[in-house]
Amino acid sequence: MWDSTFEGMKVEVKNTDTDNPMEKTNDFFWVATVLKVKGYMGLLRYEGFGSDDSKDFWVNLCCSEVHPVGWCATRGKPLIPPRTIEDKYTDWKKFLVKQLTGARTLPANFYTKLHDSLASRFSVGSVMEVVDKNRISQVKVASVCEIIGKRLHVKYYDSSPEDNGFWCHEDSPLIHPVGWAFRIGHPLEAPQSYCQRVATGRLLPNDTIPDMFYKYPANEPPLFAEGMKLEAIDPLNLSAVCAATVMQILNEGYMMIRIDCYPADASGADWFCYHQRSPCIFPVGFALANNIPLVPPSGYTADQFNWEEYLKTSGAPPAGRGLFAARGHVVSHGFVAGMRLECADLMDPRLVCVATVARVVSDLLKVHFDGWGSEYDQWLWAHSTDMYPVGWCRAVRHRLEGPLQPPAAPRTTRKNQAKQSRRRRRHVAKTVTLRPPNTTEESSQNSETGDTKSLSENGETKSLSPPTSVSEMSADVEQRPDADEPQSEVKMEVEPETPPSEVKTEETIEQPIEESAETTPIDVPAENFPSEQIYKAESEDTPMLPADDTDSSGDKLIPRLVNTTVSLDILNSLDPENWTTADVEKFLTVNDCQPYCINFAHIDGPMMLQLTKDEIIELLEMKVGPSLKIFDLIQQLRCKIKQPQCRLLGSFK
Repeated sequence: MWDSTFEGMKVEVKNTDTDNPMEKTNDFFWVATVLKVKGYMGLLRYEGFGSDDSKDFWVNLCCSEVHPVGWCATRGKPLIPPRTIEDKYTDWKKFLVKQLTGARTLPANFYTKLHDSLASRFSVGSVMEVVDKNRISQVKVASVCEIIGKRLHVKYYDSSPEDNGFWCHEDSPLIHPVGWAFRIGHPLEAPQSYCQRVATGRLLPNDTIPDMFYKYPANEPPLFAEGMKLEAIDPLNLSAVCAATVMQILNEGYMMIRIDCYPADASGADWFCYHQRSPCIFPVGFALANNIPLVPPSGYTADQFNWEEYLKTSGAPPAGRGLFAARGHVVSHGFVAGMRLECADLMDPRLVCVATVARVVSDLLKVHFDGWGSEYDQWLWAHSTDMYPVGWCRAVRHRLEGPLQPPAAPRTTRKNQAKQSRRRRRHVAKTVTLRPPNTTEESSQNSETGDTKSLSENGETKSLSPPTSVSEMSADVEQRPDADEPQSEVKMEVEPETPPSEVKTEETIEQPIEESAETTPIDVPAENFPSEQIYKAESEDTPMLPADDTDSSGDKLIPRLVNTTVSLDILNSLDPENWTTADVEKFLTVNDCQPYCINFAHIDGPMMLQLTKDEIIELLEMKVGPSLKIFDLIQQLRCKIKQPQCRLLGSFK
């Protein structure tokens, strides 16, 4: 009922059309009408403008600037008409009474319901079993350390101080109740005491139970068999639909899937658990039927691969369409290509970013992160709880990553301006992919005040069938946005459940309105991020590069790309193509990958820059998580020093 509740109602909102709108101490309000609702955003027009839309503005309907009619009267705040039309009427009070008679405003208990809608099923300290981000084939005991807008910040039981765990929605299929692994037959890493008490059925007060999680249909027989071939979204590269194999059938409809484009791991470390009703697995031929590029098995190119020949050669049975009928019919979702939204970056799930629906395939959406290349897109189920309407982050007080913006061009000649304003991708370290968009206050506001035609009209998506998340593997150490990018303003979530009250008379306007403490401003100040850091190779065993690749002191510069931002001038001066094996070791060390230097003992700069993802996985003896982190660092380095060729160099191989 979100749209019908707001559209046409009257609210009291901050008046920015004043003599001194930039004065921070201004506390002027005026009445406005909600014309349109897009997600959590409302298009408002101040009363008195009539059909004049020159001062229409977008505002988050859950922020501290919007209140029910009568709120100012209860606080002794004057209603000040906009400066543009202040001379239009001589008796503004009479005008307001006429406009507000019979009009609707926010329910008196609006902010109380707002607070109630934020309640999570979990609490800080809740113990659960969570997919291990460093070994996706197993789950690990973890606990919740923070909750924002029903998104959980989870840390493993044995996390080091440097390991910040990862974020996921409370409906994510990556989290499970205590005892799930034993019941399903899934590999588990946990303390011995945990295993003993779970085996005997003893639960502690903080243990989560099955009733707190989404339940798939009980007693459903297995639909798939070991060895079957199918297609699946790669949990380590969400933009890719790949050939895959059913490796093991577990209990209650769960099964282990292997993505066939990676080198086989005898230990099964690269297997991933999907339920047989998961919206992230597909029958053989799905990609071809929907004009989606299919990533073929290892050893094949896209041009060479053909399912019919491959199945004949391998002798494996295909997973046909009939096996997927249990998922039921497509549930209407209303998404169309071009809609804007806010979406969790599941390769670094602490980030929620400005995004656009790039494509709709039945109940599958391809989400594009604004400002970034298509290789960073991710396929998501249309009812995924990892996607949110515009304005959601501000409503729930979650940080929003704005679209990637090209660097500002200096005021020089037209020729230099054209050269320097070329769009360049900037990468921040992540474990599995390369793309956390940067955040600026301006871009966050732009996401709230953009073109009305591009904003999504959906309210917050409900989980109507099995929740999805393809993968939400985060970094071994938390990565921070660039130092010069302040945190965006954020607020709280809302889901109105009662019809609006009626405003009928002048006395109604003056009448006090019951309000909870949640109406007070809750702006979050910007965080201070690490400043630029460059680590110098000054140790005795680290050779110096030629003079043209050193700083003024003669010391070679080795960039730290983790948790820092490095100036463009320094990046452009780097020449890793001339790095020695010792330089590569130093690069890994200063970027928190020192334990894996021994695996790179014979790799120099040119060789490092040419390494593919599969080659790094082989170098690190199938340690997928660290391999993808190092692959990301190399991709960043290549993009930063050769930014005009970034699009080609940054693509997955």
